[in-house]
Amino acid sequence: MLLLVPGESAAARAAAHAQDDDLTAVIEITDVAPVSVPHRIRGRAWLAGWLTRVPAAERAACAALLAERRPVGGLLGLDSRPGWVLLRLEVGEVSVDDLWGAEHVDPDDLAAAEPDPLLDHETELLQHLAAAHRDRVADLGSLLGPRRDGALTAAPLALDRLGLRVRFSRPGAAASSSFDARFDFPDPVRDVCGLRRAMHHLFAAAGRQALPRR
Repeated sequence: MLLLVPGESAAARAAAHAQDDDLTAVIEITDVAPVSVPHRIRGRAWLAGWLTRVPAAERAACAALLAERRPVGGLLGLDSRPGWVLLRLEVGEVSVDDLWGAEHVDPDDLAAAEPDPLLDHETELLQHLAAAHRDRVADLGSLLGPRRDGALTAAPLALDRLGLRVRFSRPGAAASSSFDARFDFPDPVRDVCGLRRAMHHLFAAAGRQALPRR
C-alpha cells in the first residue's frame, strides 16, 4: 500500500529513522454510509505490516502507480513537493468487519482484487435514491415476506454490482430494532446503464408484490 503523507507527520518521521523492516504499523479504515441511517458505520478494515520510505530509485514508478489508481494533482512532481513523503506499507495481515461479517483476508487476494464497477458512483447513487426515490426504496419492503411487520421506513445503505442493501426501521422504535435486507439483482451489473435496468426490475417486482390481491 502506497501512502502520500505530510513530511512532518508522525508516520513520516518514524519511517525516516526506521531500519529496514523494523517499523510495524496498522492502518484502520472506516466505511461510513453516505446517507443518514441508524448506525452509519458500515464496516472497518485493518491492514497491518511494515512501514518504510519509498527509495529514491523507486519514487517515480510508485508515484505513477498511485496517480493511476487515485489521481492527485501534481503527484508525479514529487521532487517539487518537498513537504510530502511517499511511504509504503508492506501488508502482512488484513482483517475486515463489515456488513457481510468478520474475517481475515489474504494479502495476496487483496492485491489481486478488482474494484467493484459501481465503486466510484456508489455515494452519488445512494444519495440520489434516498433523496428522490425514498418511497420506491420503501416499497421494497413488500418483498420481505414475514419480516414485514407493521409500518417501516427505509434508507438505501449499500450498493454494488450484485445488489442493493436497505436498512429498515420502525417509526418510533429504538435504533437497535432496525434491520438490513439485501436485494440481489438478476445478474451482476457492469456499469450505471446496467444498474438502471436492474433497479427497474427490482422496483417493478416490489410494485407487483404490493398490488392488492383480488
